[in-house]
Amino acid sequence: MFYSISMYLQSLSLLNFKNIAEAEMIFSPRINCFVGNNGVGKTNLLDAIHYLCLCKSYFNPIDTQNIRHDQEFAMIQGVFSMKDREDEIMCSIHHNRNKVFKRNKKEYERLAQHIGLYPVVMISPEDSALIMEGSEERRKFLNSVISQYDKGYLEDMIQYNKLLAQRNKVLKDFGSTRRFDEEMLAVYDEQMVPAAARIYNQRIDFTNRMIPIFQHYYHRIAPDKEMVDLHYQSQLLDHDFGLLLKDSRDKDLAMQYTTQGIHKDDLILRLNGHALKKTGSQGQQKTFLVTLKLAQFDFIKEMNKAKPILLLDDVFDKFDESRVRQIIRLVSGDHFGQIFISHTDESKMQSILEDMATDFRLFHVTNGSISD
Repeated sequence: MFYSISMYLQSLSLLNFKNIAEAEMIFSPRINCFVGNNGVGKTNLLDAIHYLCLCKSYFNPIDTQNIRHDQEFAMIQGVFSMKDREDEIMCSIHHNRNKVFKRNKKEYERLAQHIGLYPVVMISPEDSALIMEGSEERRKFLNSVISQYDKGYLEDMIQYNKLLAQRNKVLKDFGSTRRFDEEMLAVYDEQMVPAAARIYNQRIDFTNRMIPIFQHYYHRIAPDKEMVDLHYQSQLLDHDFGLLLKDSRDKDLAMQYTTQGIHKDDLILRLNGHALKKTGSQGQQKTFLVTLKLAQFDFIKEMNKAKPILLLDDVFDKFDESRVRQIIRLVSGDHFGQIFISHTDESKMQSILEDMATDFRLFHVTNGSISD
């Protein structure tokens, strides 16, 4: 299929970002590899790219903690090459100030305006939280994917979370003052219901369309007779949200927070009909996560008609070399666009990339310093 938009990151400049004092890099439109020992800053480079694309770190939600130690600010700048233009993106993070994002020197009024312009998919060892942690991690995954191709969904999530926080405050105030404002609660309920319905419908649609793509990738990388599946779980599945809110009012007042809604949704990851967390080996879990993210790539690519940037952070740890080659061969084809890889073994990566017969650049990372 032909995709009309070709997008990649031409260059990246950093100042005081995490352990990187200063760096400037020019990238290949295809494969870029950061090599070096553990803990030297390879992951931080990938995270800076993620920051430019989605206005936030993949690993640390507290912006100021991404500023280099003992420094007052951090800067991330990048130039994205589009089909018919170049976009310069600048992010500045300061202590005691809101972060600033500018596109071609014009500051965004709202960061939500930036989301989806430069789609990105990160695959990282941190993704194990999708399996091992609670439902919040899997809701974050749903939100991250859908928000990159549907701005309406992002706006609905912002509105729903704002209303949810206000509703919870009314419930908590009742717990401390014993004064209950039922009319105020009804106003919040009335506004939450339509936003929740749209979010629910988008999550259902995404999951149903994602499953066959995900299963296709899984069997390309792990051709064993393993059955993998995704199951979307929601209180709205068989219930009207407005009625749920009314029926749970006494419970909400007792608990002092909203017990029903799409903020309780979950995405169940299943292997051979059972929860992956309970039955999957370490290798099966890792393969599951890598293929889930590759399916995410395909889905965003189809919806946006653009190839997302793919970030592979140390994903080959604990994979044997044959499977590493299989994955890199898969992502180095024309189906994918620009790729960034972090790895500890330079000679192995050099060998694998040279075998792929595709354009690539190799960057050496040493304690926050980068050279090529």
